[in-house]
Amino acid sequence: MLRCRAVFALMFLAATSSIANARGLPDQDWPHYGGDQGGMKYSQLADINTANVAQLKLAWQWKTGEEPLKDFGTSPGVFEATPVVVDGVMYLSTPYNRVVALDPASGRELWAYDPKAYADGQPPNGMGFVHRGVAVWRDTRTGALRVLMNSRYRLIELDAKTGRPVPGFGNGGVVDLLDGLQWPVNPKHYTNTSPPVVYRDLVIVGNGVADRLMYRRDPPGDVRAYDARTGRRVWSFHTVPWDGEFGSDTWGNHSNRYTGHTNVWAPMTLDESRGLLYLPVSTPSNDFYGGNRPGANLFADSLVCLDANTGARRWHYQLVHHGLWDYDMPGPPSLVRLKIGGKMVDAVVQLTKQGYVFVFDRATGRPLWPIEERPVPASDVPGEQAAPTQPVSVGLPTLVPQGVSLDDATDLTPELHEEALALLRRLRTGPVFTPPSAQGTIMRPGDIGGADWGGGAFDPRTGTLYIKLTNDPTLVYPDLTDAEGNVPAGGPNDSSEVSLLLRHHIPVLKPPYAYLDAVDLNAGRMVWQVPFGDNPEVRQHPALKGVTLPAKLGAVGAAGIIVTGGGLVFAGGGDRAFHAIDQRTGTDLWTYPTADARTTGTPMTYRIGGHQFVVIAVGGPGAGATLLAFSL
Repeated sequence: MLRCRAVFALMFLAATSSIANARGLPDQDWPHYGGDQGGMKYSQLADINTANVAQLKLAWQWKTGEEPLKDFGTSPGVFEATPVVVDGVMYLSTPYNRVVALDPASGRELWAYDPKAYADGQPPNGMGFVHRGVAVWRDTRTGALRVLMNSRYRLIELDAKTGRPVPGFGNGGVVDLLDGLQWPVNPKHYTNTSPPVVYRDLVIVGNGVADRLMYRRDPPGDVRAYDARTGRRVWSFHTVPWDGEFGSDTWGNHSNRYTGHTNVWAPMTLDESRGLLYLPVSTPSNDFYGGNRPGANLFADSLVCLDANTGARRWHYQLVHHGLWDYDMPGPPSLVRLKIGGKMVDAVVQLTKQGYVFVFDRATGRPLWPIEERPVPASDVPGEQAAPTQPVSVGLPTLVPQGVSLDDATDLTPELHEEALALLRRLRTGPVFTPPSAQGTIMRPGDIGGADWGGGAFDPRTGTLYIKLTNDPTLVYPDLTDAEGNVPAGGPNDSSEVSLLLRHHIPVLKPPYAYLDAVDLNAGRMVWQVPFGDNPEVRQHPALKGVTLPAKLGAVGAAGIIVTGGGLVFAGGGDRAFHAIDQRTGTDLWTYPTADARTTGTPMTYRIGGHQFVVIAVGGPGAGATLLAFSL
């Protein structure tokens, strides 16, 4: 009898659960790369929460199946995609720039489109092929849904139902992104890694340029908008101003006529109601020497706000003058609402590699937390004219340690400490913004941050911003160029042998090598900061056998995080595990080991069929890239 009652009770609970799913738990999409157009990376879903997250299980997985291709000399890089889910279908990009549609409930492949981006050979970026996502556009005239993919130098529009190119868009569904640039560009030197932005009937794209490309008239970083129906170019914004345009006087010796890069490779964000587009603009060519481009170099290393309808500049704020550190704007500007001085304000938040948080009024560009110009060390490189001051955010906490001194030398063992001291004494050390030098400058944060392309995740209920950060230095030299702007024989920054690892391949500075921070943007205070992830190579190193190490050494990685209504922060961030973290305390509540695969994408979440799923990309470079989906 008791067993019958138990069975009946289970049947009753299942039935009521089905009714709840049918009536109270509607499907919920993740329609944009950052969850919403403003890139908050927040979901109100709370089916998975602090009380039940320990029960989270792998629901399905999908493998890209991509491998190195000898015929083309190509190799897929790490799997960095964040999928979108619209109308019950998941769309994503793969490292080789394929576009794939999946059933988000099961991971079953519905269709795949291959632009054959590998036919142009390996991108010259040192990372292999990477791509972070696609965008979708719905034609309000016909109701048709389109998927938009910026693959290298092409913008491609696909029918969301079939995966076939849309004939009326550009030339057979393809627009040539090289058309209309200021000077001819080698197609193999032009690429894209972040998804387009869709505003009304416009598709807006930036571009990527490999840092190691250094020559006069290397690819420019113009941001362009195209008609989503026809592919016609509607407007173009010159990130390096042409002669006579605002900012052209900040490029000495007419260097605006031959300097490229200054591109928007990181994701852009959009205030759709205001029609404002926010660009995180990168460093000019080249990253570590500016002798050929004297001046402040607008709009490099700036947050720029454009009229999304016309491409006209509304406002800008340069966050690094005359960049020499590859401290470009690395992640999507987050559009948030804050309560500052007792008033609600629509704000835009820009995180930086150097570990600052800058917050501006979204419409006017007025800083909402103070920014000061502070003196920084001078350059000792002949021909270099480093800026005497740099902007510093003084109203909000600094997110990671900055600068390097002998006190930072690793102390995991006495022997490693002495070896680290000997190395640091041979290099130029100093505070943040210490310039590259001929002897080699060790800079911290390094050129992947601090914050990187993963950006932050914002909880609008509490005004708290969560950020995964890297605490890893970089050793840099000036990439000295000849009269034509070329690096004659390849600078030391291009050498794979130049490393900040000691002879034991153990980092030269103390752990942790990564953090997870929570910052209250209303109060301007750090809520908590915890070490994030681990480093198996260091932990298992024979030189550290028997040494008591910190519980978490920290995982270096650029991918981001999301925050949910269930009180959780979901984070991979380069670790060999996926984590669910209590947003109130930073406590790890659930961990899923991913074996030898690093977590390489920013996660996302959605609900379908009454079940909330959380998805993350793992794996690469080379073979093995996999999409993992979890649910209760």
